[in-house]
Amino acid sequence: MANSETLALVGSETLLGREMRDLLSSSSLGQDLRLVAAEAEEAGKLTVQAGEPAVLTPLEGQSLDTARVIFLSGAVESFEKLRRFAPSAHIIDLTYAAEDLPDARLRAPVVEPQGYLAPPDTIHVIANAAAISVALVLGRLHATAPVRRAIAHIFEPASERGAQGLDELQQQTVGLLSFKGQPKDIFDAQLAFNMLSRYGEEAPAALEDAELRIERHLATLLAAAGGVPIPSLRLIQAPVFHGYSISLWVEFETSLGVSSVEAALEGHPVDLRAAGAEPPDVVGIAGQGGLAIGNIAVDRNNSQAVWLWMVADNLRLRAENAVAVAHELL
Repeated sequence: MANSETLALVGSETLLGREMRDLLSSSSLGQDLRLVAAEAEEAGKLTVQAGEPAVLTPLEGQSLDTARVIFLSGAVESFEKLRRFAPSAHIIDLTYAAEDLPDARLRAPVVEPQGYLAPPDTIHVIANAAAISVALVLGRLHATAPVRRAIAHIFEPASERGAQGLDELQQQTVGLLSFKGQPKDIFDAQLAFNMLSRYGEEAPAALEDAELRIERHLATLLAAAGGVPIPSLRLIQAPVFHGYSISLWVEFETSLGVSSVEAALEGHPVDLRAAGAEPPDVVGIAGQGGLAIGNIAVDRNNSQAVWLWMVADNLRLRAENAVAVAHELL
């Protein structure tokens, strides 16, 4: 049994932080978790972890000096303090704060080759959930029949913009139904009852930047998957709170029937909905691990191509991979 200070979670009050707490509470690792306030959080705040009262400790050396693994799930500004206060700890970054550093490695154990080990001093950056999902599917399909090309339409949930994104979508929806004004601080556009190919000019983050990140992460994950071609992709902001929906078109070097595609995809962590079953959706996948795939059909205009519909809880899938990295490190 590890010490009670083996793990630290910085940013436990964010959406990802709460997902990490929920996932760790059902794991043996959850008994060894210390909750640490991120830059924007209030140290000393009373919260709950694994059904028991817990207090957010301040972000300082005393809170982190015995931690072997630190999860960063909030306030990217906290990253430099983590490196200063806990230089010997393994950092698992869920905020992308460290993704451009030379000692960072993109991690997604669910799609990594068996036996993969990162260098000892690695900063472990957890990949985007949409990139993980597409890489997993294309990797399995390519192992069955060579993939010639693919196209992915990715529908992004508001929760990828954090709690502020959720609040703005909710307030816009209520405002429209009650004929009131709409806040536009996050999207700088109407998202409620709408779909966006880009945000407004005053949005703090651009949708194009999120699209480029998914593409970068996908290229990195596929590089170890045996020559799978990188798909063309388009990111669309959808008026949903949680969960990625992805429409994936895949063309093979030869014709591959639906049954062969289903056989290639079956197995953990995929919930495969075979022909005749109800296709998955983001409402049903909320809080569930892995990804669900259904509504697989051969392209009517190209017998060598198939369409797939896939969904994943964006927060849960990333949290699962972060916990898998922690198990590996410990």
